[in-house]
Amino acid sequence: MEKESKKPVTAIIVGAGHRSMIYGGYSLKHPDELKIVGVAEPDEIARNICKEKFNIPDNMCFGSAEELAEHDRLADAVINGTMDKYHVPTSVPLLKKGYDMLLEKPFACSETELELLENTVKKYRNKVMICHVLRYSVFYKKIHDIISSGKIGSIISINTIEDVSYHHYVTSYVRGKWRNSDECGTSMLLAKCCHDIDLMTWMTGVDVKPLSVSSYGSNIYYNRNNAPENSGERCMVDCPLNKTCPLSCEIIYLEIPFKWDWYVWQDMMDAPQEEKLNYLKYKSPYGRCAFKCDNNVVDHQSLIVNFSTGALGIHTLNTNTAYSKRIIRIIGTKGQIEGEFENQRIKLSVIDPTKESDHLEENFDLSDVASAFKNHGGGDVLLVSDFVKYIRGEEVSSSCTSLEDSLSGHRVIFAADKSMKLGGAAVNII
Repeated sequence: MEKESKKPVTAIIVGAGHRSMIYGGYSLKHPDELKIVGVAEPDEIARNICKEKFNIPDNMCFGSAEELAEHDRLADAVINGTMDKYHVPTSVPLLKKGYDMLLEKPFACSETELELLENTVKKYRNKVMICHVLRYSVFYKKIHDIISSGKIGSIISINTIEDVSYHHYVTSYVRGKWRNSDECGTSMLLAKCCHDIDLMTWMTGVDVKPLSVSSYGSNIYYNRNNAPENSGERCMVDCPLNKTCPLSCEIIYLEIPFKWDWYVWQDMMDAPQEEKLNYLKYKSPYGRCAFKCDNNVVDHQSLIVNFSTGALGIHTLNTNTAYSKRIIRIIGTKGQIEGEFENQRIKLSVIDPTKESDHLEENFDLSDVASAFKNHGGGDVLLVSDFVKYIRGEEVSSSCTSLEDSLSGHRVIFAADKSMKLGGAAVNII
């Protein structure tokens, strides 16, 4: 007799944004593993797009997470892709209903929210996995495997750098949704670098705890003091520099469309060009001068973490760079690892005094493997695959980002932002 196949994990998308739609898309290629059966989304356009994409019946379409929570549990799990400040408020009522959850990062915007989520999950025994997707990329997974093999010995220091390109920073953190921490609920470090800090705490090992953090940072460039002379308030309305300024909304979003269509034209993807132009010109937040917005998040920040083993973790966030890049360098007692995420190349150097060069070198080029995937170096697909296994109670990979495994990274960030406000004073991590 053939073994009975397992039923797919059923899930409801809460917040039909860019990320949750990508994760939900896994179900279209793997219907035997995941099935999207519902959506809870306040925006009617986004809700209908999700409904059509996953063929969701009318009675499983809800106007909000709160409306969904009024019903008994209707699926195995929830894919929560709401905006950062809504993660905990939308998650807790659904966790109390018994849903397991795939929760987008950052999973909490404060220590208070972190504790509320942690205590809720402990009480109701939910399975919650956090979307720290870079753990699943072939690049960072390889580095983690090398560390686990013991080839570089015990970790002495981890240095990570994230460069955020000028057009990415201006789109998301000057003009866009994450520009103002009072509105979005997250700091720049939490919104953009929680991947990097999570990787740092993951690489050091589950038994190694961060003890304290010191951090400096500020916004020194994107403010009115640095606005070009004679610049206007809106690029296409009153600015004589519109055709030449590299930050011009017309250049970035109309003439040279990078990868920001989803953010800038989310509700107007199929609108006529003239309609888009008028919207960008007069109404869109993306049409404002980049130096005259209401942004209050940092444009650079550095932090140093003291771990329980004596190892140090150092992270530097740079913005306004020519292009985006992530770099990692790990020094151990027996060797070191260096790598750049964008080119998918890793160099392993192991100390060997018998060699003329004093070390053995091994190079890994993962670009061919990573190019087979579209997003995050293969991380998106592998994360959802692991989530299905996690919910089913099957063996998961070493990259598994359960809530418990993700707490340290967020605590480091909360302490770092507190330290920055205190002028760099060390802040202990509880």
